[in-house]
Amino acid sequence: QVQLVESGGGLVQAGGSLRLSCAASGRTFGSYAMGWFRQAPGKERDIVAAISWSGGNTYYADSVKGRFTVSRDNTKNTVYLQMNSLKPEDTAVYYCAARAAVSYSRTYATSYDYAYWGQGTQVTVSS
Repeated sequence: QVQLVESGGGLVQAGGSLRLSCAASGRTFGSYAMGWFRQAPGKERDIVAAISWSGGNTYYADSVKGRFTVSRDNTKNTVYLQMNSLKPEDTAVYYCAARAAVSYSRTYATSYDYAYWGQGTQVTVSS
């Protein structure tokens, strides 16, 4: 069982930056692949970024490539999402997700892959 708590959301102007954190409970965090998703009002929950168990492999949605960076610190049971050059269309509730990984290098890019979810944190980008 894994419990996830996101933090770091807020209001920022276009072009600004935010760093989201996701703190996980449980002693086996290092064996979980992690993902960040977002959901805007009236829209589906979409993948933003994913990172493998080892941290060595990452995946990004095309809309955030070059602007967002996902990373993890397994010693702190925490995964991060650094968001730079934010745009109004990045406005959404951002969710952290986790699943037991079948290999140290695999990433997972759909919401159906994940078993555990945080409560979400709001990110609002003003124009």
